[in-house]
Amino acid sequence: MNDYDVIIVGSGTAGQTAAYDLRQAGMKVAVVEKSHKPGGVCAQSGCQPKKWFYEAAEAVAKCRHLAGKGIVAPPQGSWPDVLKQKTAFTSAVPGRTVDGFDEAGIEFIEGDARFLDRETLTVAGRSLKAGFFVIAAGARPMPLPFPGADQLMTSEQWLEQPSLPERILFVGGGFIAFEFAHFAARLGPEACRPVILEAAERPLGPFDAEMVDLLVEASGAAGIEVRTRVEITSIEPSAGGFRVNAADGAAFSVNQVVHGAGRVADIEGLGLDAAGVTYSRKGITVDAHMRTSNPKVFAIGDCAATVQLARVADYEGHAAAANILAEEGRGKPAAVDYITVPAVLFTYPQLAMVGATEAALKKEKQPYRKSFGKKVRWPTYQRVGLEHAAYKILAGDDGRILGAHFLSDNAAGMVNAVRLAMLNGLTASDLYEQSIVGPYPTRESDLIYMLKPLLSGPK
Repeated sequence: MNDYDVIIVGSGTAGQTAAYDLRQAGMKVAVVEKSHKPGGVCAQSGCQPKKWFYEAAEAVAKCRHLAGKGIVAPPQGSWPDVLKQKTAFTSAVPGRTVDGFDEAGIEFIEGDARFLDRETLTVAGRSLKAGFFVIAAGARPMPLPFPGADQLMTSEQWLEQPSLPERILFVGGGFIAFEFAHFAARLGPEACRPVILEAAERPLGPFDAEMVDLLVEASGAAGIEVRTRVEITSIEPSAGGFRVNAADGAAFSVNQVVHGAGRVADIEGLGLDAAGVTYSRKGITVDAHMRTSNPKVFAIGDCAATVQLARVADYEGHAAAANILAEEGRGKPAAVDYITVPAVLFTYPQLAMVGATEAALKKEKQPYRKSFGKKVRWPTYQRVGLEHAAYKILAGDDGRILGAHFLSDNAAGMVNAVRLAMLNGLTASDLYEQSIVGPYPTRESDLIYMLKPLLSGPK
């Protein structure tokens, strides 16, 4: 006899989504969490708290861009003040998480989870059986191979520090590095000049290369230095901070070194081999239904070998719950489709994308048409003093949109508009016609100018 219908390992956004769906359907559900601060990375040290810093950094950036154009005294950001507001939010997350479970009738169990076999989990000395398991264990900073890597500050620690130093170096050119560097450039000391070191030929691999180059240019204008093809060999303590040594002989003297090289699935110690669950360095292997090699075990969120984004974690949580219920003859199975999943980098300007990059289409030898503009000077951008706005929209020969990329202060909103068009099978002509009657003049209304080169016929 099973102790629970479903046991979920992890209390972050993915685990919570699945837990509430399953409990609402009447299942007996338990959530296991090893951290003494349940609630997950997104709510406490990821997408939610970082937006407190982004909103303030964006306001500072806009005011600086408008200096002499209506703004007399551009503000200086106050990191301690933003931190106070952020902490007021995050400190309440663990309590709200547990209270929410209690109110819903979901049992919360604190402790390290480990599979004993394909249908048994041990937690805090208890052996627990369930009809199904959902692994939502999240991710942790990627281990780095060079001496002194233990000196790196994690993203969680960085968002908790009481103030920012002048010389900050980010190891790796991913989401964390770029977003945090932009926060530091606007909210840190006036002399703060963040440095990003990327080992690869270019940073931000998933994004369109041409758009990334434009973001790097915009970052440079904000006082952020981005260096590529830099292999770090060691980090050493030094007077006032650290010395970061590179293979080419370069050395950087900084106050602080931050881990920005990505995250890996936090699955060590779960006993996945005993459960018959296949995994790799990319995470737990799953099918389109979020099912692992053990049909009674599902994996969702950042620990799965899919896409590490908060809304994707929710999406996968809903899908896993639906498929568990379908196994019980309750509802239809659900599959996850990542093609129209958007990605947004909360820099200033934002960089957002949905669908394919130009490089991916070329690699697949997929015919396409392109509408591309850089450093656009439409009135919508002149009004906010933004000199690094850009766009790229890719469409197939049939007019259907294959990918869209925006560098803008409202890139998130623009990419979502195109995403909805892609989901509904609209062509560039369809979206053009719908955009004509949209609110004007807004960033979204500029879509008509971006789409016009892709139209199949005269308009």
